Parts: sequence; structure tokens; C-alpha cells
Amino acid sequence: MQVSSYLKISIAVAVSTIVLKTGAWWVSGSVSLLSDALESLVNLAGAMFALAMVTWAAAPPDDEHPYGHHKAEYLSSGFEGVLIFVAALAIVWAAVQRFIEPRPLEALGWGMGLSALSTALNGALAWSMLKKAREVRSMALEGDARHLFTDVWTSVGVVAGLLAVLATGWLWLDPLLAVAVALNILREGASLVRRSADGLMDRALEPATQAEIAKVLEGFAHHAIRFDHVVSRRAGQRRFVDLHMHMPAGWTLGRAAALRGSVEQALMSAVPGLRATIQLLPMDVEAHFGDVDDPL
Repeated sequence: MQVSSYLKISIAVAVSTIVLKTGAWWVSGSVSLLSDALESLVNLAGAMFALAMVTWAAAPPDDEHPYGHHKAEYLSSGFEGVLIFVAALAIVWAAVQRFIEPRPLEALGWGMGLSALSTALNGALAWSMLKKAREVRSMALEGDARHLFTDVWTSVGVVAGLLAVLATGWLWLDPLLAVAVALNILREGASLVRRSADGLMDRALEPATQAEIAKVLEGFAHHAIRFDHVVSRRAGQRRFVDLHMHMPAGWTLGRAAALRGSVEQALMSAVPGLRATIQLLPMDVEAHFGDVDDPL
């Protein structure tokens, strides 16, 4: 199944959970269940934006974007992180109002039942989406999946808290639980924004992938061949590595190009989704970057 298909399912499930959780709040009057419903609105907006960004990221390179549109996925996770902050503020506002004017809770059994049903839907979808995201390295899909998992644990906490309200009769536990929900999703929102910023700033590939690249290069290196200036980055589902390959100055261009092709193929076979760019240099020539007078 394609990434876009998972996001379309996520949109459908988000609509269903909004209906279920809004119904849970309506019949019970619980502000913590209201906070859970507000987070589901964020899920819907996030999934819709993620679908738009994944579609954009899949577009082929053009004259204005010769390196492709892969980074569009990072905009999705950043946008979802901002939405989480907004939802958290709305939850805290509703909780403060309930602290000021406590209200008795009604039909909690129905409310918790509807919340549990929506939690089961979100949990099954989040697990499937996260598995697919790791398989295809989609930041947008992973961000949506992790947000859904946050929603799942939030809902579990809300139901547990409401059971405590039933057992003790302490109505103040309901708005207190809503504030706890807000703090929890703020943490997830901050994580999404940070990871989105890392991607937009060309963060290097993860250490395990860099080690795999180094292992491949070691297999080609010997007294006449050496590699240096190895740099990597990730853009959405795509991975990139640039490096210099030094060889004897007396080699023909055809021989050098053939070896470069073998190295590039080995790298791309070892690391799925990798695009390798290798610059050929004579053994006694070093490349220079920048200038001592350059203020940058």
C-alpha cells in the first residue's frame, strides 16, 4: 500500500474518532474527553496536510526544483507540531474554566465506551502506519503515526482518570487530567517541530547508515584508491552522500569512470534509497572548500 493510501485512511479514521469522541464528551460533559476530541481535530488537519505534502514530495524534479521536492515532508511534520501546540492551549483553557466552575459528570459509561472504541481504531492504524513509515523512510507518515500513538495513550489516560473520578467523586480530577493531556501532547509537538527543523537543515544520515557507507568504501580502498570529504544528508524518503575518490593520475578517464560506477552501485545497493555523487580526483590533488577571507 502506498504512503498516500495510509494517509487517506488516516483522514477517514480521524473523522470517525472525532464523531466518537465528540459524542463521548456530549453525553458525559467531561472536559478531559473534550480535550481528547480536540486532539483528534489536530489529527485530521495533520493527516490532510501530510497527504498534500507527500503528493508534492513525489513530484519529479523540475526547472525550479532540480533536486526534487522531497523536503516537503518535513513541512508536514512541522505543521502538525504547530497544530499540537494550538490544541494544547485550547485544552488548558477549557480545563481552567472547569476548575473555576466545576460541573457533575453524567453517563460516563457511554463516554468511556465511545472513547475506548476510537482508541482501538487509532491504535491499529498508528501501528500499521509506523511500520510502513520505517519501511519507506517517510517523515510525514512517521509524524502522523507518532501523533496517533500520542492520541492513543492520551485516551487511555483519560479513561483511567475518569475511572478514578467515579471511584472517588473528586470532580477536580477531570480538569487536572485535561491539563496533563495538554502537557503530554506539547512534548510530542516539540519533538515533531525539532525533527522537522533537523530535516530542513540537511541533518547527516543516522550513524548506522554512515557506518554502512564507510564499510562499502573500505571494500574499495587500497594503496592506489582513497576516499575523503564524505558528507551525507537526508531529504524526506531520499538519502544522499557526496564524496571524493582519489586515484592514480595516469589512469584513463574510462577506467576511473568505470570504478566510480562500481562504487556508486555498491553504495546504493547497501543503503536503499541512497543517491551517491562521487567526484574523481588524482591521488596528489586535494580539494579546497571556502576561502580564508570568506566571512561565511
